[in-house]
Amino acid sequence: MVVAIIDGHGGGIGSYIIKRIREEEELRELEIIALGINSLATSAMMKARANRGASGENAVVYVVNRVDFIIGSLNVVMANSMLGELTPKMAKAIAGSNALKFLLPLPMENVSIIGYQYEPLPHLTDKLIQKIKELIKK
Repeated sequence: MVVAIIDGHGGGIGSYIIKRIREEEELRELEIIALGINSLATSAMMKARANRGASGENAVVYVVNRVDFIIGSLNVVMANSMLGELTPKMAKAIAGSNALKFLLPLPMENVSIIGYQYEPLPHLTDKLIQKIKELIKK
């Protein structure tokens, strides 16, 4: 299975998710592609032990249709999010990809998810890992 993890800014969220996945014995065989909205994010995720990495709009648009899963915060499907780093073309490609998307509802400017109760990133990542394990066992 091939997983794309998408992150921007400094890549902290993506790096954390990659580190947690790599700690799980059942998930060590996953091929992880770090898709950075910028090169700093890609670099951070590569240091966290992604298998491959690429940066920028063209890389995101190209790769999201060649993976089984996409992981990122909810704002990866929102044009101009991440302070404008995530382009409309990226958001459209990610949202339109046939890959199964795992989107973490992390706090965002000007967006309120009604009915959602905030959970810290470690709790959301634990749930994410559990869901991936369930899908792989099928």
